[in-house]
Amino acid sequence: MVTKGDSKLFYFAVGKNIKKYRDLRNYSLQVLGEKVGLTKKTIQRYENGEIKIDMDRLADIAEALGVEVPKLMEGAESFLGVDLSELETIKLPIVGRVSCGNGAMAYEDIEGYEETPKAWLNGGEHFYLRAKGDSMSGARIFDGDLLLIRKQPEVENGEIAAVLIGDEAVLKRVYRHGDQLILQSENANYPPILCPPTEARIIGKLKMNVIKY
Repeated sequence: MVTKGDSKLFYFAVGKNIKKYRDLRNYSLQVLGEKVGLTKKTIQRYENGEIKIDMDRLADIAEALGVEVPKLMEGAESFLGVDLSELETIKLPIVGRVSCGNGAMAYEDIEGYEETPKAWLNGGEHFYLRAKGDSMSGARIFDGDLLLIRKQPEVENGEIAAVLIGDEAVLKRVYRHGDQLILQSENANYPPILCPPTEARIIGKLKMNVIKY
């Protein structure tokens, strides 16, 4: 059981994971509640991090969602010892399209804004993109997932980045071969994309896969 002294933020992060997998299974709050013998209001309060959840109950929810308990705790352990009241948040745009006119990057088709803990950010400008398709499924990035991107023009070889090709921002693992970019998917069904520097531009590095609505 998670003890009284543990961080409220731990439960906030666990709740985000519960919602993520509930949405992946297309379960309503009512359906998940019935599977574990709880009201939909209790499930909602778990997801919002409003109440603590012990490990036995978390195991029941994991079983109902068809995942292992560690999946529901991903990213949560790092928040132990941090109190939610100390956490400041900032609203970041969820960007539908990115343009680069006159060398300046602009966000377009903004679908909304996501409250984001400042603790997740370490300087620089950040924004969100939605994952599209299954080309990065091997990195546990799925269609519709919300991706936190740090705006920057370069990444290290092998890092996952948002790359602008024409008017489309794609998420790929990036390698350089001379001046050429090699964009590698995390799905064997998709071959590498070779791009000369005039056809592709790195716009940001993936910081984390936050949640799927």
